[in-house]
Amino acid sequence: MQIESKKLPLEELRQRLIDDARGPYQNVYLQECELINTLIQVIVGDLKDLELAFKGELTMTNYMEKIMQAIEFNRIPIEWNKKSWKTTRSLSSWVDNFSQRLEQLNLWKEEPGNINKTICFLNRLYKPNSFLTAIKQVCAQKTGQGLNRLYIQTDVSKRLHWEPEIQQAASKCEDGCYVFGFQLEGAAWEKNACVIEESLPKQMFSTIPVVHCKAMLVQDGKEDKGIFPCPVYMTTGRFVSYVCMA
Repeated sequence: MQIESKKLPLEELRQRLIDDARGPYQNVYLQECELINTLIQVIVGDLKDLELAFKGELTMTNYMEKIMQAIEFNRIPIEWNKKSWKTTRSLSSWVDNFSQRLEQLNLWKEEPGNINKTICFLNRLYKPNSFLTAIKQVCAQKTGQGLNRLYIQTDVSKRLHWEPEIQQAASKCEDGCYVFGFQLEGAAWEKNACVIEESLPKQMFSTIPVVHCKAMLVQDGKEDKGIFPCPVYMTTGRFVSYVCMA
């Protein structure tokens, strides 16, 4: 795995994002780049030290032995996990997810000013709640409303991320952003009727289609019937990985 070459050019990105093109979405993007670059730096340093130790050019330390042991048992080394996003994955699954996250960040690198015009894989961000806050910040700038008067409304579509219709809708989005990556646990999503149903036999999780997330003004005293407030978490660990209410 050639990790070192995958680092994102932060200084180049900062220069491209001049003041008038740098908004809430771009700030989140740069933060994500910084976090994953820090992780890459740690991994590259550890793997280089291990390589030197195997060649006999460096003394094998207890720290290196723990990394080797974690890799052998398909676990994420502790120091890597400290710099990682919240996860319960095995090492092999984590590496695949690592590549997916880099793929999204590299896609945004091409047009960082149009992040909200693409479908965001919310589950591939270190801080998905920061991205949702950015949606509210953009709305607040346009309307003059305070952030504390806004909430994220989640409208579930009937389309998955690869379908041309939803990609076209995302490219024309002027309000909020289209996101993907939600999994419903302990229930099933009926996409044609857009309702929650009993989970299917032996299927704990159900994929939610693309969701249009947009900021809306809080309506005091208003109660929506037929709406289920569903807590969103980054992992099944829940309490320490809460994101928002959908």
